[in-house]
Amino acid sequence: MKETQLLKGVLEGCVLSIIADREVYGYELVQILKSYGFTTIVAGTVYPLLQKLEKQQFIESKILPSHDGPDRKYFFLTKEGQLYLQEFDNQWNGLVKKVNHLLTSERMYPDE
Repeated sequence: MKETQLLKGVLEGCVLSIIADREVYGYELVQILKSYGFTTIVAGTVYPLLQKLEKQQFIESKILPSHDGPDRKYFFLTKEGQLYLQEFDNQWNGLVKKVNHLLTSERMYPDE
C-alpha cells in the first residue's frame, strides 16, 4: 500500500493542525508539510483540500500584503475548525492506540 492512500484520510487533520498553530498561505503550507516528511504532497493536493475546508467553514481566508511580492491568501482556523480538529485528534489517537496494540500483541484468534 502506498503512503498516499493512507495519508488521504488524515491529511485534513494535518492541515488543520498546522493552520491552528499559525495563519499560512498555500505554498507555505505545502513546504511545512514537506518539512515534516510528507515529501509526496504537492500543491495540486493541498489547494483543493483548502477549498473544501473553507467550504465546510473549518477555515477562513483573507488576502494580506506580502513583503516578497504580490498579496497572499492566508488561511486561519474557525471555531468550527477547532472543534473538528479536536474531534480528529481524539479519533486519531484512539485509532493509533488500537492499531499499535494489534500490531504489537500476540496474534490471538477466536477459533484457536
